[in-house]
Amino acid sequence: MGQQPIVAELKGITKRFPGIVANDTISLQLRKGEIHALLGENGAGKSTLMNILFGLYQPDEGHIEINGQPVVIDGAGKAIELRIGMVHQHFKLVKPFTVAENIILGNEPTKGIKVDIKSANDRVRQLSDQYGLKVDPRVRIEDITVGMQQRVEILKTLYRGADILIFDEPTAVLTVQEIEELIEILRALAREGKSIILITHKLKEIMAIADTCTVIRRGKVVGSVAVKDSSERQLAEMMVGRSVNFQVSKEKSKPGKAILEVSGLTVQGEHGKAVVDDVSFQIRAGEIYGIAGVDGNGQTQLVEAITGMRKASGGSVRVHGQELLGSSVRQVTEAGVSHIPEDRHKHGLVLDFTVSENMVLNNYYRAPYTRSGILNYKAMDDNATKLAAEFDVRMSSIHTEARSLSGGNQQKAIIARELKRDPELIIAVQPTRGLDVGAIEFVHKQLIEARNAGKAVLLVSFELEELYGLSDRLAVIYEGRIMGQMDADEKNEEQIGLMMAGNALGGAPSDPALRQGES
Repeated sequence: MGQQPIVAELKGITKRFPGIVANDTISLQLRKGEIHALLGENGAGKSTLMNILFGLYQPDEGHIEINGQPVVIDGAGKAIELRIGMVHQHFKLVKPFTVAENIILGNEPTKGIKVDIKSANDRVRQLSDQYGLKVDPRVRIEDITVGMQQRVEILKTLYRGADILIFDEPTAVLTVQEIEELIEILRALAREGKSIILITHKLKEIMAIADTCTVIRRGKVVGSVAVKDSSERQLAEMMVGRSVNFQVSKEKSKPGKAILEVSGLTVQGEHGKAVVDDVSFQIRAGEIYGIAGVDGNGQTQLVEAITGMRKASGGSVRVHGQELLGSSVRQVTEAGVSHIPEDRHKHGLVLDFTVSENMVLNNYYRAPYTRSGILNYKAMDDNATKLAAEFDVRMSSIHTEARSLSGGNQQKAIIARELKRDPELIIAVQPTRGLDVGAIEFVHKQLIEARNAGKAVLLVSFELEELYGLSDRLAVIYEGRIMGQMDADEKNEEQIGLMMAGNALGGAPSDPALRQGES
């Protein structure tokens, strides 16, 4: 790899925003055919640096060389001209359009005065086959999975002739199988001579695919290492500046009385099919109850029904014996329920509000934040300053809009707000999605401390290691039904895998037609 020529070099790049130095004299080299991981904590400056390479920001100091020539990249158009492409974390696709229509948008081939959609379809299909992307150019974006939409974004960069591809947190929204497929795609791109920069904080993925890893901490380069000569632990320590405990340390739970009692809960989906099907379980004070399952098996609807965000068609949800089914979100909150939602943008934050305002979204109408119907901004600011310090939420100011925070810092802001309300029940859905190892360690510790303080915790996660590490009891959901539950320390991975595939605990399949008259 060392013999390959340098295709891109960033030299002494500095970028300042009000109150913060996002990039501090950063230098980085990318070689032909290399997969180069850019690793750092949430808010370390990774995305800012790559937005500079793609022309979305201009550096205050330093310069960029492409194939040994100094260049000024003053916009995305210039980056594309220099054969640089970027696959953003949040895709930029027009949903009613087809795959091919999205790919050629702004760069349409014509036949006379008409767009030549046939030649576009043929070119997209040829690129898809060449790189093993398996994308049908004629399907609409709204009809394909998130993983397939990401492949469309990759095809868009290839269609425009990119030789340097930047991927910003590409696995954040993918299933386990889609992640494995993406890794194969990246390897195929590198074999074809494409050079790839991978922004991530997932150490396993770096070890699996990257050739080189550059670590950034608080805007500065800590070092670059050959991945084959490194380890997950070494990279983690470089990233956070201290040793990281990968194991969750917790004592055996001492559960008390039932806090949450869910009985016969049923939620109808489209076409009258139950997406939550007669679900019953209870969570006691001082325990973490984990729910495992492949994404899309009713987890979202189950949580939304419990938290008042979705209407249930039957059953009961009680907190401390109080029936909450049919209650509003505020009534559920008032009953002592905190919710760390699956989608932080849609349900966790108001992105155009400041961090200070977001920190009181669920109790702004109470003292000390409201006096005689008037908001007390000083009390709100004091609260935000305290929570940001305690939960290490990094930003230029508490008056910064939430949308300008990195994804991980947005998540930490939500967790700070929800855990500091002193709830009886904490519902945490994918609480560490998009967080670096240091932040994950911190969130895990907070959930364990809440459990030790007698709180009940419902943890929904697609990360089995997280569920094993945190849960006291573990259930598996499949097509809206609970397949069975076990004590987490039993850790029977084979049994859990069978349940996730639809076999109830004890081996009975989930489909009533297959259960031969079982009641």
